[in-house]
Amino acid sequence: MTTPIAVTIAGSDSGGGAGIQADLKTFSALGVYGASVIAALTAQNTRGVRAIHDVPPAFVAQQMDAVFSDLSVGAVKIGMLSQAAVIAEVAAGLKRHRQERVVLDPVMVATSGDRLLAPDAVETLRRELLPRALIVTPNLPEAAALLDAPVARNEAEMRQQAERLLALGPRAVLIKGGHDSGPESVDLLVEPTRETRLAATRIATANTHGTGCTLSSAIAAGLAKGLDLAAAVREAKDYVTAAIAAADRLRIGSGRGPVHHFHTWW
Repeated sequence: MTTPIAVTIAGSDSGGGAGIQADLKTFSALGVYGASVIAALTAQNTRGVRAIHDVPPAFVAQQMDAVFSDLSVGAVKIGMLSQAAVIAEVAAGLKRHRQERVVLDPVMVATSGDRLLAPDAVETLRRELLPRALIVTPNLPEAAALLDAPVARNEAEMRQQAERLLALGPRAVLIKGGHDSGPESVDLLVEPTRETRLAATRIATANTHGTGCTLSSAIAAGLAKGLDLAAAVREAKDYVTAAIAAADRLRIGSGRGPVHHFHTWW
């Protein structure tokens, strides 16, 4: 039996709740071997981001070449890429290694509100990476930033923005409603020929650090295990919802704590 493998290309979170660390925890929790390409280092904890140190683009490329030349990778998750040059290098690496099961989480702002993507890099992300993604997973502010539009206020506007993002090249868009209000947290999976509404009861907790990273890496884990896209998204939504529901069992830091990646095991 082949071991399913997923790779995360993202930033490191020194606090352990988001980024590379959250991705690897998610892969492990869902039975997938995780490898990583670190694109940036952050000095970060549950209260915010203190500093960002960018990894040189050429070294990001070397990491990609090392991983993809040796491991049989089933899916790739892309998270925080803070600079345009790194985004371009990652796009080139995906092409070079013929990676098609790509989950793109367009990380722009941390849960704490700290900006993680340079403003001049948004256009590079839009042009270079969106067309290479099997699925892109923006939250409401990220979708608005990618489209230079106001934040969607309801499901109809979410649907419209997802369709506009679909026109930029990805094969599917999962627009996430976690930043909205109301009793339900609704995500919309929009594909060229169908739409799926994914709703979960909104959970009252401040411990939501890393939810976007966790969801996108859970989708990648499902794809690596051979699930089709819709099934991978549903499984990921269920996993993240349970991880948020169990988050208050953890006592981590004094700010916005992480979700509970190992809620099934601990």
